[in-house]
Amino acid sequence: MSENIQTLLTTPLYELHLELGAKMVPFAGYQMPVQYPMGIIKEHQHTREQAGLFDVSHMGQIKLTGAGAAVALEKLVPMDIVGLGALCQRYALFTNEQGGILDDLIVTNAGNHLFVVVNAACKAQDIAHMRTHIGDDCAIEVLEDRALLALQGPAAGVVMVRLVPETANMMFMTAKAVTFEGVECFVTRSGYTGEDGFEISAPADKAEGLARSLLAQDEVSAIGLGARNSLRLEAGLCLYGNDIDTDTTPVEASLLWALSKPRRADGERAGGYIGADIIHRQHAEGVTRKRVGIRPAGRMPVREGVELMDGEGRRVGKVTSGGFGPSVGGPIAMGYVETTLAQPDTVLFAIVRGKQVPVTVAKLPFVQQRYYRG
Repeated sequence: MSENIQTLLTTPLYELHLELGAKMVPFAGYQMPVQYPMGIIKEHQHTREQAGLFDVSHMGQIKLTGAGAAVALEKLVPMDIVGLGALCQRYALFTNEQGGILDDLIVTNAGNHLFVVVNAACKAQDIAHMRTHIGDDCAIEVLEDRALLALQGPAAGVVMVRLVPETANMMFMTAKAVTFEGVECFVTRSGYTGEDGFEISAPADKAEGLARSLLAQDEVSAIGLGARNSLRLEAGLCLYGNDIDTDTTPVEASLLWALSKPRRADGERAGGYIGADIIHRQHAEGVTRKRVGIRPAGRMPVREGVELMDGEGRRVGKVTSGGFGPSVGGPIAMGYVETTLAQPDTVLFAIVRGKQVPVTVAKLPFVQQRYYRG
């Protein structure tokens, strides 16, 4: 990493990470815990079996207010924000003139405002993007004094009900303002692991106390970025900068499910966002490449940047994320292949250190998603 350790930012939980024995690494301009003494594989397994606590305070938290906020945001995303119910949230994408993805984000209708969470590495550009395009239509407030904690895993619901009974009836992708040990928090039932879970937005100066209360529960352990990455990869979730970027459209990324019907070419509020014409055309006519799951044969991991070949030695794609899947018990990856080769069970070859490794196109996700839908 070229980032100077002196210039890196820290989250409100930095001292707690050190106390817990975390290995800290530079990530998106912050010093972040990549793992704790338990180790990445055990942290991953603990999250799948019980509950893991992640510090995601490096993410950007933004508040959009004003009567026209929802209409304004629809100028930038191909999702239905106007029709988003109170205390409901939706996955969204900022797109560019070419239909490429500037960032992926989560938008919540908080009742009297929109609560937007963006990726840490993109937050400066995302804020500038919103101010440039919709700054005259709504008030844009960056919530600099907030931390964000993610409690993920099958025991997350039990833990949250124990500590914050108001969360008992929350469903996946819903939100609620709650009081957690006397602290006013905004909680959503969401996450980035494929498991049930919650994200807790709290005042920065109260975050450590809340984190300690969560970690005091028998089911909860602190989990780092390493396991967060393997968990999201097993769940088939995109990592911005790897699996999606400015040169990749939502159609190529197999994210059609996220393109809201009212905003599609035949919808009641069709288009109107940046890059809409290109995305509509691709939706209608198809694309030449698609994001797929990839299962390497054997035990050798196939990582980001590895080229994919067909049986004739022709380059047909590239791996964008890859590693070991602890819950799968072997290597897994995601990447892009020619659309004609995107069918599950198609055999291709990854070129790893000059050698051909057989791989098979696989359905996503690799591990069944277990979101709480009631």
